[in-house]
Amino acid sequence: MMSTVIAETVGKAGIITLNRPQAMNALTLEMVREMAACLQAWRTDDNVALVIVRGAGERGLCAGGDVVGLYHDAQARGTEGATFWAEEYQLNLDIAQYPKPYVALQTGIVLGGGIGISAHGSHRIVTDSTRVGMPETGIGFVPDVGGTYLLARAADNLGVHLALTGAHVGAAEAIACGLSDVYVPEDRLDPLVEALCETGDPGVIDNYAQSVPEGFAAERADMSRIYAADSVEQILERLDAEEADWAADAARRIRRNCPLALKVTLESVRLARGQSLAEALDTEFRVSNNMQRGTEFIEGVRAQLVDKDRSPKWNPATLEEVTPEAVAAMFGPIEDPRIADINLASKEQ
Repeated sequence: MMSTVIAETVGKAGIITLNRPQAMNALTLEMVREMAACLQAWRTDDNVALVIVRGAGERGLCAGGDVVGLYHDAQARGTEGATFWAEEYQLNLDIAQYPKPYVALQTGIVLGGGIGISAHGSHRIVTDSTRVGMPETGIGFVPDVGGTYLLARAADNLGVHLALTGAHVGAAEAIACGLSDVYVPEDRLDPLVEALCETGDPGVIDNYAQSVPEGFAAERADMSRIYAADSVEQILERLDAEEADWAADAARRIRRNCPLALKVTLESVRLARGQSLAEALDTEFRVSNNMQRGTEFIEGVRAQLVDKDRSPKWNPATLEEVTPEAVAAMFGPIEDPRIADINLASKEQ
């Protein structure tokens, strides 16, 4: 069988290619482990000056984690999810702290776990096909892989907008949100990779990058004000009062998402504003496991990805029914004693 991660050294670059194109390169535990092993080996390899990460196929870098697998693990009350998140989140931290330039080609679909293996890198490149997002609230889950940390640092509350709506955005918006750095046209990506391999110098990216219009330019000021509201309910009130197509679209997207996940997500992003990446990942590990063991994740994945009826029956069904105690419980200790031995070992290095 073809490896799901292809690692090669070309010139002065180590290249990691995620190789599950039929699944939009969705991450499995095996892929996480292979990526971690590559990065560890290349840390001290003097022949590797920088790392390039890309996705096989034409659909995208990475559509996220293998959510259906996590759904089956939740139904079985297993611990595979905890093992996956512990190792994935450690990989995210390792990428953020990597001692060599880490160049991520954010082509096509880049969602969830795809953000985790790209947006923590030192050089993040978007292109014509790029669609990035953190769509977890639509499946009864919350942004993870350090996503709360990244979204918390987006200017003008743009990260709150992405987190609550789950919207996928293009190159200019990804740069505005701080999830990406520069835009390179699609037809210049291969020449860029050749130059990176030849020189080992990420400075050559400037020779291929082009400017893009400011993302969210027309609505930024309004987003900053609206998403500063204290609660999801108040955010929706402000969106409803805004006579603009973007606001109506945002309100519609938020209302179709999981009420519990929305409230936990807003709390997570705001909490992450005062956390280091390692601290945010530790919080996400608790929240991810607790959310997986509740009803909403199973129902959300069932409706969106298993039965595909697109009609989840959320419980609680409304934002008003979500109690502060229910939100707080998602941040509390993980009750399953089997996970005590799968602690996330995220430490600042």
